[in-house]
Amino acid sequence: MFFNTIETDRLIIREFNEDDFKSIHAYASKPEVIMYLPFGPNSEMDTHIFLKKVIDYQTLNPRYDYEFAVVLKQNNILIGACGIHVTNINNKEGSIGYCYDKQYWGNGYASESSDAIINFGFEKLNLHRIFATCHPDNIASAKVMEKIGMIKEGRLREHKLQKGKWRDSFLYSILDYEYNVKSYIIHQQECKYTP
Repeated sequence: MFFNTIETDRLIIREFNEDDFKSIHAYASKPEVIMYLPFGPNSEMDTHIFLKKVIDYQTLNPRYDYEFAVVLKQNNILIGACGIHVTNINNKEGSIGYCYDKQYWGNGYASESSDAIINFGFEKLNLHRIFATCHPDNIASAKVMEKIGMIKEGRLREHKLQKGKWRDSFLYSILDYEYNVKSYIIHQQECKYTP
């Protein structure tokens, strides 16, 4: 599927390109940024491999992996990444993920971009269910999932072998009709009618 950029109030979500290497490596090489993620801290070679892989994804048809650069509208600075992966085409299921440079944490960018990616998943990829997981200690990520309307389904015990150790994950999800109801409610709150 061909992808155009997505714009939110403060962000541009676009395909990665070769010029993004330095910005990606700046955050993906920081231990505190990738503490709960299955990769890194990245060497320069790791970042080159990642960038080549996500650029290669852009040409696949059908396409199941969408990994995007998240850029601030105000100054065109790349602050992180978000993505959606179609995990089961028959069941119309996908998963989302995100990673941001630490200096941009706490500003709502993860929630803003994740909400846009979920919308893309339901509207453009025609998914029925979108899920995400996070390390149980990653409270900030769990808050992002809750803020964008995902429901905590439970704890997956020893779900991932990460950096040589088994770890649990919290599982969150949202269904297409739940997202549509959420969007409708938000729209109604934004529309202020005066009698």
